[in-house]
Amino acid sequence: MNNVSTAYFLWLGCLFSPPIAGLHRLYNGKIGTGLLWLFTFGLFGVGQVVDLFLIPRMVEEHNALSKAKLGVSANGVPLSQPAIALTKQELTRDEMMLKLLKAAAVRGGKLSVTQAVMETGLNFTQVEATLKDMVKSGYVMIDNHPETGIVIYEFIEL
Repeated sequence: MNNVSTAYFLWLGCLFSPPIAGLHRLYNGKIGTGLLWLFTFGLFGVGQVVDLFLIPRMVEEHNALSKAKLGVSANGVPLSQPAIALTKQELTRDEMMLKLLKAAAVRGGKLSVTQAVMETGLNFTQVEATLKDMVKSGYVMIDNHPETGIVIYEFIEL
């Protein structure tokens, strides 16, 4: 993430050597205007002076864009996490077990993790944790598909 003080330091470079005006713009990802500032000595000094007031906003915009590219919002929340996942997490353990039981019943009592995710709408972590709980309690057995080797959860009572 870019820093405002670094941008101001780069802005100061134009005072010591006018041919390097616009480095603060290049630093903040504004390549087009950065090159324009570089070749016109900061729009003949006027652009450099105006940028004194614009630098904090430039840094803020650059950091927000960088975070968005990384899949994180400005306040650090992952953008890839769907909003629906928050409501799915509110399900009780019994509700998740019931969803998995219904999904297994449709598939002849056998279910892979991926099939369970697709059938129930729960996420992989929730499905795996619930299936492991069901194995521990004796409701489900673990097996492998004979041809693919995929882990299959077999619901004994179905």
